[in-house]
Amino acid sequence: MKETIQIEKKYRPEIEGLRIIAALLVAIYHIWLSRVSGGVDVFFIISGFLITTSIVSKINKFGEFDGKQYFSNLFKRLFPGLATIVITTIILSIILLPDFLIKQTMKEAISTLLFFENWQLALSNTDYLDSEQVKTPFEHFWAMSIQGQFYVFWFFLFTILLFTYNKYKYNFVKVLNIVLISIFILSLCFSIYQTSVNQPVAYFNPFARVWQFALGGLLCVNLSKINIHNYFGNILGWIGLLGIISTGIIFEVSSKFPGYIALFPMICTTFILISGNKYSRFGVENLLSHPIMVKLGGISFGIYLWHWVILSFYHYKMGNNVPILHGFIIIFLSIILSYYMTKYIEKPIRNRNSINGKKNLIILFIITIISMIIFLIFSYFKLNENHTNKNDNYLGAKSVLTDTYKSYDDFIPNLAKAPNDRPVSYFDGVNQNVDAAEVLIGEYGDTKTYKYTVVLAGASHTAHHLGAIKSFAKSENIRLINITKSGCRLTSEQDEDPTCNVWKKDAFNKIIEYNPDLVVTLGTVTKNDNSDYISEGMIDYFKKFDEKNIDILATRDTPRFKFSIPEMIEKNGIEQTKEAMNKYPSLSDTPPWKQHVNIPHNVHFVDYTQYFMINNKYSPIIGGIIIYHDKAHISNTYSESMGPIFKKDIMKLLEQ
Repeated sequence: MKETIQIEKKYRPEIEGLRIIAALLVAIYHIWLSRVSGGVDVFFIISGFLITTSIVSKINKFGEFDGKQYFSNLFKRLFPGLATIVITTIILSIILLPDFLIKQTMKEAISTLLFFENWQLALSNTDYLDSEQVKTPFEHFWAMSIQGQFYVFWFFLFTILLFTYNKYKYNFVKVLNIVLISIFILSLCFSIYQTSVNQPVAYFNPFARVWQFALGGLLCVNLSKINIHNYFGNILGWIGLLGIISTGIIFEVSSKFPGYIALFPMICTTFILISGNKYSRFGVENLLSHPIMVKLGGISFGIYLWHWVILSFYHYKMGNNVPILHGFIIIFLSIILSYYMTKYIEKPIRNRNSINGKKNLIILFIITIISMIIFLIFSYFKLNENHTNKNDNYLGAKSVLTDTYKSYDDFIPNLAKAPNDRPVSYFDGVNQNVDAAEVLIGEYGDTKTYKYTVVLAGASHTAHHLGAIKSFAKSENIRLINITKSGCRLTSEQDEDPTCNVWKKDAFNKIIEYNPDLVVTLGTVTKNDNSDYISEGMIDYFKKFDEKNIDILATRDTPRFKFSIPEMIEKNGIEQTKEAMNKYPSLSDTPPWKQHVNIPHNVHFVDYTQYFMINNKYSPIIGGIIIYHDKAHISNTYSESMGPIFKKDIMKLLEQ
């Protein structure tokens, strides 16, 4: 390549200082504030800047860049630290990990090593910004996964650009700028859109993040052309640093990142990089270039990863509230671990001329694979622990009918399986996710010689009754149709999620096509003030079904709690869990339909609250079965035990 791309050639030590600021912000916000700081976004723009600088430098020097060497260097730079932390986390998980997190942690451990963790979290509907969700020790590796995916994308991008340049001899810098600007605009627009409709998925989506890396690339290519007065540069630099530090305080980022709000820390980082173009004794680069800052910046990404692992296990054993002293100890340990990992593992392996470095890399790779195999075996046995009795001896809700409550000593499912004990519709792929509008259909029971058609329709608090109805559908010649979507109740009120509004309309039409004998759906909604009500939007839908002469079995909403039941059992025991469940009533004293005068005659309400209680007190386990798989949804095992209760009410309506 004859054309030279002019880039900033001088060493920018303030970048290292900026990296440690970003890492510490992430740690501080996680430990004490349970908020998002914007520090990860700073890492992304810096990564885009540095990798583009590296690629362009090689193009300027050799006219091309070697893909084999590129990926070899990336592997040496990313894998040693990743493997070290993964191995340590696996060991700690075997010793300290709560049972209810084993399956999810196993999935995320594999995803982390494959640089797929961000997609794993997106596909599992994990909300990174929800402080109530229990996090695995691997969750924080999502950012490293996105970086790895970006590095691969950047290789192919520059390979294509070089190939077309050698063929057409265009102005490389001009075309590169056009391409980077296009990526920036398209990705940012997509980020803004997806953040508005499905923020948890957008947070992990690399297509909603690549604009941040592209901005770093644009700065690399154009930074040397920007000249500003020292005085103005000083102001920009300090504004940028203060802006980065205050991002998480100024903005309610929990519902906006990585959309347009993420432009703020990006612009602030740009200010700092621009301000460093000219040296000034009063500039922010003097602070960021201090030897201590530079030294810490060299181990900053290790600090970013280590603090999360330590904090996760702290939360499992000590709770979510971290005292000031304990928080500083977590940060100090993160720095120490990152320092020694960098000195004794990463740097020796990165030395391309070192035979020992290659040998150590192979050894580390083998240890990582062995550790993963051991963890998979451990997880398998934990997930398949046998119980002393057959499942038939666990009566669940049926024990309420006979007052034969089983002791708490032995229960199903075990705590490792409980969080995943959901309706079969989730595993059959017929329960629609929150981010899609297509109406999915699941058919169960007697699908050929059926006498009755029953439709189970609504959101997750309807979907969790599938196990109960499915348990008797075939024997009673019922064709059971499942039409459910997470987070989308049958109501005429407009939802903030546009996919829900589309789904509700199409779902109703699909239900009418089946001409069912009965529709089972949610009849009340629980409010945050520990009461439940019937919305006017629900009444509207009840009337629409009434016009079609379709009966409704409307279930009272399931009691909701502020904590995961399996998690609370593991952390505090059954008695404390029971006490916490009864601390705040979760439903109104009187069923809402008894005070509502506008209910159509086709609606038949049922209240199954008594099957969540022993002696009028909520209980986490009844008849030897855990009732919930999280804080608000019935476990499928317990739902199946409610089959006789549902059968009585449903058959009464079908046979009348």
